Amino acid sequence: MQRRTFIKVGVAGTLCALSGRAWALMYYPRPSGKKWAVLYGTWCGSSRDAAVWISEGLEGIADVFDIREKPDLKGYDHLVLGSSIRNYRIHPLLKEYIEENRIWLKGKVRGVWAVCHNLGKPVGPSQVTRYIDGQFLKVLDLPRIPSRVFLGRITKALLEDEVRPLMEHLEDCDYLKRSDCLAFGREILYSIR
Repeated sequence: MQRRTFIKVGVAGTLCALSGRAWALMYYPRPSGKKWAVLYGTWCGSSRDAAVWISEGLEGIADVFDIREKPDLKGYDHLVLGSSIRNYRIHPLLKEYIEENRIWLKGKVRGVWAVCHNLGKPVGPSQVTRYIDGQFLKVLDLPRIPSRVFLGRITKALLEDEVRPLMEHLEDCDYLKRSDCLAFGREILYSIR
């Protein structure tokens, strides 16, 4: 590299870094003064993906936990809870966790979501009432907070042996949209600002 080109590149890089436009740093999460966590329950991975994408919508400031890890979230300031739906119910481990910890959870939950297949039909008010109001807000005795029901997916190869015959008539499909989850994460974040 010629000396003149080297100096030009060096000056341009320095100016770029000083101007706040350092492209390589653009994708790092922004620091937050509060600790955020997204907790999910899943059988086949739909809620895991939704949780990660919701965290991205929260500008990457949230840690993501599977309920099977049995995380201790008491040190977190803000929580977002979600679950896949099976037989019209949230994941039993998440339900148990909510019931056992509802007193301290009540002041920290900032958003809830559910992922259901819904036979591929659009989500309507009955799904919101059944999954959000009936299984999250009612149990936690929460006021209306950001909430969403997402269409999920079916991957028969990931189903447990006892469940596979019940879903044999359904085709593998994927209705979960990253853009919807990102938008929901942003909605939660902006609702507390």
